[in-house]
Amino acid sequence: SIYNNCSPLLIAARDGNVDILQQLLDHGAETNVQARLPQWLANSVACSGPLYLAAAYGHLECFKRLLLYGADPNYNCTEESVIAHIKEPKTLLETCLRHGCRSEFIRLLIDFGANVYLPNIAVHEAAPHSEGLELLLQARAHPKSLMAQSRLAMRRLLKPAAHLHSLGKLEIPAVLANYLQHQP
Repeated sequence: SIYNNCSPLLIAARDGNVDILQQLLDHGAETNVQARLPQWLANSVACSGPLYLAAAYGHLECFKRLLLYGADPNYNCTEESVIAHIKEPKTLLETCLRHGCRSEFIRLLIDFGANVYLPNIAVHEAAPHSEGLELLLQARAHPKSLMAQSRLAMRRLLKPAAHLHSLGKLEIPAVLANYLQHQP
């Protein structure tokens, strides 16, 4: 719709329809929100993208696919000027902790490079004694391994969806290709 941020990708993420989501991603759907509002009208709802919806409705497989296709694990909005105009922007990590999302969501965000040190994430405001909170505290206390940092760097280099599809065509061992795609 030209009147709001609704798109087929947002609906597929909200409804948890993995097959439709995969088709849209394979055909180049944008994983991050592109705000259709003027900057002065920006708010956190304008930046609520498919990752927010997949997390809010508990669709883990949709959430993972969006991250695999390059969704931003911090705000799911690539327009920094829009984020700058929001009084108190909420990160995905903060949202997942506050709403008690399963620990798998938190683990994926951390694995895909979410900034665990963003100032808006207050440990005392999150759900006390949750597994997600424990994961956050552990990620803050221990730096990522060299392998995990290398995976993030490679994925950043291959960020455009067209390049992510070419992982299978690279002449690298299958184990490395699977690792880059977060597969066992």
